[in-house]
Amino acid sequence: MHKPQTVIFGEVLYDCFPDGKRVLGGAPFNVAWHCQAFGLQPLLISRVGDDPSGEKIQQAMHDWGMSSAGLQIDSQHPSGVVDVRFEQGEPSYTIVENSAWDFIDKSALPALQHNSLFYHGSLALRKPESAAALDYIKQQIKPSVFVDINLRSPWWKLPQIKQMMADAQWLKLNQHELAQVQPDMTAEAAADDETLLKLLQQYQLELLIVTRGEQGVVACDIQGTISRVVPQALNRVEDTVGAGDAFSSVLLLGQYLQWPLVTRLQRAQQFASAVVGLQGATTSDTAFYQHFIDAWQLSL
Repeated sequence: MHKPQTVIFGEVLYDCFPDGKRVLGGAPFNVAWHCQAFGLQPLLISRVGDDPSGEKIQQAMHDWGMSSAGLQIDSQHPSGVVDVRFEQGEPSYTIVENSAWDFIDKSALPALQHNSLFYHGSLALRKPESAAALDYIKQQIKPSVFVDINLRSPWWKLPQIKQMMADAQWLKLNQHELAQVQPDMTAEAAADDETLLKLLQQYQLELLIVTRGEQGVVACDIQGTISRVVPQALNRVEDTVGAGDAFSSVLLLGQYLQWPLVTRLQRAQQFASAVVGLQGATTSDTAFYQHFIDAWQLSL
């Protein structure tokens, strides 16, 4: 039986840091970049401007070996930009509106395999054009859906988030986001076994994953099994930008390779803990990935 195609949908942009450095980012792009490094050969569906930043994004993807079959070029809207600031060590984001990735065109989508493993976040749905493209994909190929919630104010609406959760098979979000989408819940209650089981059943999920920062991660699967992983002490933290995306990329890898759930969570936590030592969410240093490739004995 053929392995599923890994399809990743959403924003690609430049994270602009206070020191003037620009780092390629966007949660779906970050996930796709890591998956490519691990050998998954994902198909990224996104959109960039017909501008110097768009050209640099295309070149970076080419140099990294990524397929550009799902990357659309927009002559009317610029490539995405996010200004990143830090307040008490935590990043905050100003996400420029009407960027190219807001206008992913459903009529320009590439052919997709029916049994695709499909990942998307929530930010790219802030405009109806990209939201329509996402709906079209779901209708056409009926993929296995991994939804990664990223609440970036003011770019989300609760009814839309609730629908995304209902459409998901696998759902990941952090404890603070869970408290925002479930107003009757506190962030502390997000780790409660009974609460997790109730949410899993409410949204008919196969897997619910809640990340809790330094406290690690807790997950609940369709059998009602609760799994917890606590990270080891970090040697170095440059910033936490993209840590959740790093975690998601290894979850996708583990799903593709059918690793046991606890193995997926442990390895995802290991990789996320390494990414916080980078400035920004990605790196083109292949040695950074080789350590994990060797340790996990990857041969895709």
